[in-house]
Amino acid sequence: MEALVLEKVHDLKIRDISIAEPLGAHDVRIKLHTVGVCGSDVHYYEWGAIGPFVVREPMVLGHEASGTVVEVGAEVKTLKVGDRVCMEPGIPDPNSKATRLGIYNLDPAVRFWATPPIHGVLRPTVVHPAAFTFKLPDSVSFAEGAMVEPLAVGMHAANKAQIRPGDVAVVMGAGPIGMLQILAALAGGCSRVIVTDVQQPKLDLAASLGAVTPVNVAKESLVDVVNGLTDGWGADIVFECSGNEKAAAGVFEPLCPGGKVIFIGIPGNPIPYSISAAQIKEARIEHVFRYAHVYPRAIALMGSGQLNVKPLITDKFSFADSIQAFEYSAHMPPTSVKVQIELPQ
Repeated sequence: MEALVLEKVHDLKIRDISIAEPLGAHDVRIKLHTVGVCGSDVHYYEWGAIGPFVVREPMVLGHEASGTVVEVGAEVKTLKVGDRVCMEPGIPDPNSKATRLGIYNLDPAVRFWATPPIHGVLRPTVVHPAAFTFKLPDSVSFAEGAMVEPLAVGMHAANKAQIRPGDVAVVMGAGPIGMLQILAALAGGCSRVIVTDVQQPKLDLAASLGAVTPVNVAKESLVDVVNGLTDGWGADIVFECSGNEKAAAGVFEPLCPGGKVIFIGIPGNPIPYSISAAQIKEARIEHVFRYAHVYPRAIALMGSGQLNVKPLITDKFSFADSIQAFEYSAHMPPTSVKVQIELPQ
């Protein structure tokens, strides 16, 4: 099949590749329609590795995806040919301890698309377990369906935060994950989200998403804004989505006593971590790695119209222009949030 293959750092090719994928009894075969370009895809393209995950041989990219079921396994009862679907890209070992405990996202043996050595889905078709394939409501487009995967990160973080109705949250970073974290926090019950960044066009877009206060930290103080909105008490929750080392080191400054910090962005290097700053507020700290058990809820929120990801889909490319899509994503202008690639139908 013809696929977008990362040969090595800065070397992408659209070429034929042989991928053997027999259809199991509990699997479905999906014709891909839309695939989002994730920051991790771009990181592999630019650096060839993310932490311990190193691209050592050619690998197909892409893991944020939607498509149409074209074949079903003999034991599949929940899906049929023609169903429009999105897919959770990580397949855990059903017998692992992590899976049995319900934290399958932490299964060391998980097979996750476009994480070496597992091929991604910038290709015509993929075989996937029906249990990790979800039907899209008629009101949800393929483009929106391909946004469920990054939205799931925000939903997982919102669950970790145990949002209470009326909470005030800070989201650090207005990139794709930060934008989706805003939507997840509002859907989870936050009365207001304060979002930080240094790119004004992204902050302007974030401000259009609902009860959102943008803060350009190059020009104004986050702590002053938070204190002004909370009578000096501080934010109930801080979601760190930027991965920026300086921002991540300052998460406790805008936090209220007894508040919660959720680390989502992954800094490139270790950050200075002030235990005393966390202790004097008795901050509760959580970390997020991918997600678990949230796809159906994310899709339901989209289908009901309570959560709208359409404004975040800013750029679309054809599959034939996939290499240009990655070059664009690697040097994305401030007006862009999410790049998607549409495959031939």
